[in-house]
Amino acid sequence: MALLMRIAFPRSTPAGQSQPRPNWVRFFESLLVALGLILPAQSFAFQERPFTGPELVNRGQLEEALAVFRQDLEILPNSVAANNDVGVVLDLLGRYPEGRRYFSQAIKVASKPSEKVLALRAMAVAWGFAGDCRSAEKYETDAMELYQNASEFYNAGEVADEMGRLCLDRGDLNRASDWYEKGHSTGLRQPDISQTRSDLWNFRWANARARIAVRRGKTAEARKLLAEAKAILRKGRIPEQDEYLPSLAGYVDFYAGDYAAALTGLNQANGDDPFIRCLLAQTYEKLGNRDRALEYYRKAAGTTAHSVPASFARPFAQMKLQQYQAQGKQ
Repeated sequence: MALLMRIAFPRSTPAGQSQPRPNWVRFFESLLVALGLILPAQSFAFQERPFTGPELVNRGQLEEALAVFRQDLEILPNSVAANNDVGVVLDLLGRYPEGRRYFSQAIKVASKPSEKVLALRAMAVAWGFAGDCRSAEKYETDAMELYQNASEFYNAGEVADEMGRLCLDRGDLNRASDWYEKGHSTGLRQPDISQTRSDLWNFRWANARARIAVRRGKTAEARKLLAEAKAILRKGRIPEQDEYLPSLAGYVDFYAGDYAAALTGLNQANGDDPFIRCLLAQTYEKLGNRDRALEYYRKAAGTTAHSVPASFARPFAQMKLQQYQAQGKQ
């Protein structure tokens, strides 16, 4: 029986275009034909593996990803993951009400607390994409209660901080302050909490209060809290948090109106964070550098993350790009 061999190679050309065969492949093929192991017409078939849904999302091919995820959902209609995947892509496409129907279904079919809490948090982020932190509150409250009932106070505190961030980014400063305070106090309820963990919660609390203060126009207070955050880091017990200090400093400087200083801080922050990209774009805008502003707005608008930072950055950046286009400045 003739032997048909298939060898798959990584994609090196755009989809739909043929790929040249390496010389060694053509030589090996000729050898196998000469030995009678394959027929000439059966030569090596280069088959491209279809992209998975997550791969398509990462490539920005959202409609194609949605089609893949819908196929998954047809097979597993009661899958939390499948419903969540469809909801995520719909959010990225800006189809928020439609996306929330799938997040609601994910919450409904979740049978384990671990699945339920993730589905609730995904729904909260979905409301963040829609710019409505008040509606997110119900879902973060339910998620927080699930963690508290299991005495998982660290995770419960993180959910509260997540809610605080959703509201802060949307300008609801009072609600943000309440939730950040709740996150701080809840996190510290962890039994036998270590000094390291205490430092973490105290740093996060100082960080949050600094951002809220400067948004309220209380620059002196914000800088004092920034110094407090630095002092906590200098203890050396939470070095993994050092990377957040430049972004905090840049944030405070931006809202204080010191855009040159903001640029210095933000350029030292995590450049992959869509929120940082968005804040950099706003900073360049304030400095009159339209080209750099557009560059960073495009980067922020292109994020495919379904996260709290992305829930503000992607819609905001897309809106700014539309404004520039309408003004004929692109």
